[in-house]
Amino acid sequence: MNIAIVGTGYVGLVTGTCFAETGNHVICVDINEEKVRQMQAGQVPIYEPELDHLFERNAQAGRLKFTTNLAEAIKDAEIIFLALPTPPGGDGAADLSYVMGVADDLSKIITSYKVIVDKSTVPVGTAEKVHAILAKNLDESLFDVVSNPEFLREGVAVEDFMKPDRVVIGTNSERARDLMKKLYMPFVRQGNPIYFMDERSAEMTKYAANSYLATRISFMNEIANLCERVGANVDAVRKGMGSDNRIGKRFLFPGIGYGGSCFPKDVKALAKTAEEYDFDFKILKSVMQVNQRQKNRLVEKLENYYGDELKGKTIALWGLSFKPNTDDIREAPSLLIIEQLLELGAKVQAFDPEAMSHIQQIFGDKITLCENKYEALEGADALAILTEWNEFRTPDFEKIASLLNSKVIFDGRNLYSLEQMREQPFYYESIGRATVHPKA
Repeated sequence: MNIAIVGTGYVGLVTGTCFAETGNHVICVDINEEKVRQMQAGQVPIYEPELDHLFERNAQAGRLKFTTNLAEAIKDAEIIFLALPTPPGGDGAADLSYVMGVADDLSKIITSYKVIVDKSTVPVGTAEKVHAILAKNLDESLFDVVSNPEFLREGVAVEDFMKPDRVVIGTNSERARDLMKKLYMPFVRQGNPIYFMDERSAEMTKYAANSYLATRISFMNEIANLCERVGANVDAVRKGMGSDNRIGKRFLFPGIGYGGSCFPKDVKALAKTAEEYDFDFKILKSVMQVNQRQKNRLVEKLENYYGDELKGKTIALWGLSFKPNTDDIREAPSLLIIEQLLELGAKVQAFDPEAMSHIQQIFGDKITLCENKYEALEGADALAILTEWNEFRTPDFEKIASLLNSKVIFDGRNLYSLEQMREQPFYYESIGRATVHPKA
C-alpha cells in the first residue's frame, strides 16, 4: 500500500518506518527542511533502540522516503496518517492547531479517495472536527477520517509497533475499515486483536489508558511515602500486590514521578475534557498533584540531610531522560530537580547515556555534563540517581566511594537492594524504604 505520514516526530517516524518494514511504500513529510535533509541522508533524528536498523534497510530499499512537499507525499497515498504535535496549552487542553492546519491544507489538494488517520493523541471529538474542515472543500465521498491512537512506549517503540498488544481503530466507514484492516494484518498474525469502534471511543481509549497508568504510578508513590512513615518496605509491598493477577506487576514501581511526552500531557488533556463537559474528575486532579509533589521528593531528602549546608555542595546526577532507553527529557523529573538544586546554591554535574545534548540546550554552562558516570562523581558531595539506565544497576561501589567527597547516595529509582547497600560504606536513602546508614 502507499502510505503518507505527516509529521516525523517520535510517533510519525516509528510509524512510517515500521509500515515500510512490512512492504508498504511510505513517504514521510515534514516542514522542517533541515530535518528532512538529514533523513534523506540516512540520519535518524531521534534515539530509539532498533529504529536505526529498520530505517536504513527500508530507506535503502526505496520503501521509506522523505519530503517537505505535502502534495507530493499524499498524491498516490491510500492512507494519510497525521502524526503531529498536540502540546498542552496553558489551560492543559491539547493544542490542535497543527492537526487542523494540515487538515485544511489537505482539503485543498486531495483529488481521490483517502483515509485520513488521526495518529496523534487528540481529545474526544477531534475526528469530527477534522472531518468538518475537510468537508469545507471536499466532497465527503473523497475521504474518511479514522482515529487510530498509538500505544508506543519510548525505549521499546519498535517492538510495540511490530508486535502490538492490540490495535484500536475508530471508524464507522466500511471502506476505511477494510483498508485499515489490510494495513494492520501483518502486525497481528499471532492473534492479537484489532478492535474496531466509533471514533469517539477510540479517542477516549488512549486518554483512559495513559491516565490509568499514571494513576497507578501516583498511587504507588503515595504508598511509598506512607511506607517511609510507618516503617514498611515498598519493595515487599509491591511484590505482594503485584502477585495478585487482578492487579499485575507492571507500573507498580515507585520513584520520583512520571514524565515524558505522553502521561503528563494526556492526564492534563483528559482533565480538561472533563472540565469542558462539567465533570469533576477528582482522581485525575489528585494524580497530577501527587506527581508534581513526588518530583520534589529527592531534593527534599537532600535538604533534610544537608540543612542549610546544601548551598555550595556539588551533587552528581546519574540519569537525565524521563526514563531509560530514550533521549526524551520532556517533563522529566531531572529538569525540576536541576532547577531546584541551582536555586538552592548547589552545583550540579551530571551524566546520561543519551539525553545530555538536550539538557545542555536548556541549562548551558549552568551545570557540568560529564563523559561517563564516574566522571560525574569526581569531587561531588553526593550522588543522586534520577533514571534507571541499565548501566547504573551494577556499578563499582568501591570506585564510587573513592570518587565522592562523602559516601552519600540518594536513589530516586530504588536501583539497589537494602541488603546490598548494608554491606557498603554509604549513607543510602531511597523511595519508600528504610534509610541505610554507613556500615561501622
